[in-house]
Amino acid sequence: MHDPIERRKFDKEFKKRAVRLVIDGGRPATAVARELGINASMLHRWKREYHQDRDGSFPGKGHLSEADEEMRRLKKENNELKEERDILKKAVAFFAKHPD
Repeated sequence: MHDPIERRKFDKEFKKRAVRLVIDGGRPATAVARELGINASMLHRWKREYHQDRDGSFPGKGHLSEADEEMRRLKKENNELKEERDILKKAVAFFAKHPD
């Protein structure tokens, strides 16, 4: 049996520094990746994520970007409002049948 390979985890600052070495340093991502001991395709992905949303890039596991967090909050609120509406509909139907 093989031991499971432990995945390395990189924090937000490490990712940003690695991307900045490529962007500001004008160095090839493959060279920077080799020096840092990471896969070049991973560094390319980080660079792409960084360009898409600099401030919101690399939110971390379990952390959502502001837009995603707002979407989650609004969906939750929408579901709660639907439940309240359904309860009120049932109450109206009940009292319409039993006016006393």
